Amino acid sequence: MVVEKNAPLQPWNTFGIAARAHTLVRVRSAADVHAVLADAALAPQPKFVLGGGSNIVLTGDVKPVVLKMEIKGRRLVEETSKAWIVEAGAGEVWHDCVAWTLEQGFPGLENLALIPGTVGASPVQNIGAYGVELQDRFDSLDAIDLVTGQPFTLDAAQCGFGYRDSVFKHSPSDALGPQGLPRGMGLGGRAVITHVRFRLPKPWKPVLGYLDLERRRVEAGVEQPSAQQIFDWVCEIRRAKLPDPAVLGNAGSFFKNPTVSPEQCSDIIARDPKIVHYPMPDGSIKLAAGWLIDACGWKGKTIGKAGVYEKQALVLVNRGCGADSVTGGEVMTLAKAIQTSVYERFGIRLEPEPVVV
Repeated sequence: MVVEKNAPLQPWNTFGIAARAHTLVRVRSAADVHAVLADAALAPQPKFVLGGGSNIVLTGDVKPVVLKMEIKGRRLVEETSKAWIVEAGAGEVWHDCVAWTLEQGFPGLENLALIPGTVGASPVQNIGAYGVELQDRFDSLDAIDLVTGQPFTLDAAQCGFGYRDSVFKHSPSDALGPQGLPRGMGLGGRAVITHVRFRLPKPWKPVLGYLDLERRRVEAGVEQPSAQQIFDWVCEIRRAKLPDPAVLGNAGSFFKNPTVSPEQCSDIIARDPKIVHYPMPDGSIKLAAGWLIDACGWKGKTIGKAGVYEKQALVLVNRGCGADSVTGGEVMTLAKAIQTSVYERFGIRLEPEPVVV
């Protein structure tokens, strides 16, 4: 267990916001978690789990003990006639894990290529892109209760997956599902994930439902693309649309795509016929949050050192640099101004994706 005091967090959040952790513990094994819980000084303090820092906005120094997840390891757990079961440590870089599965001949995660962050954060957020969500490829995970120290395992049903949602984003008091029904025990702030297992189905089938991918397939003249081709296309599409956090600080897509009823969608289409929308299996309609923000004139605009990316209005970026970085307050001021504009024009409340700390 490596413990650091007054540790800088600017290198560990993709927005590049300057902040510090009063105490940071580098967690490289489950034993390190148990050591924290056995430490007389650390055990009673609140904990904050930090993965790749790709989905957080820091609004100040972090007082809870920061558990910086660095558990590594990737392996094939089991192969059956129906699936490959692959496991990765929570500290593994997500994109590297996706690339590794393809290199090993285990396709299925290719649509989720180049999503920033770590493996441990993937089920928390139920990450998704280009027609695939983490829950579609999830088998189970191992975690440790930060109160009792007990290890436990959850399957997909127990994780309570929803759109960019899971049981790990709810405390016991607010653990409600989409219809306001009890989701079960909320684990927000209560548990730390150590390992995640993925079920990659056989036979492999390409997921090509999104227009951008279909365009790439047609341009390439490929009738049946391989998993590696889809991986490459997704990487090309994302790099063309989204800024590299190593070059321009950001937290990826800042707002969730809102869902509305068919009647609400029809009403909006009557006023804005070009609105980008997608029918969902449950009959609802998903709207493109980036289109809504762009329609309100925010693309390329800034407040302080927080800006809206000129190529994709869904992404907020850091226009500062180094010690003169954007602040979390500036980011949230911009976010709230965007929310107000979208609500006033469309009557839709945008919900941020990142965790505000």
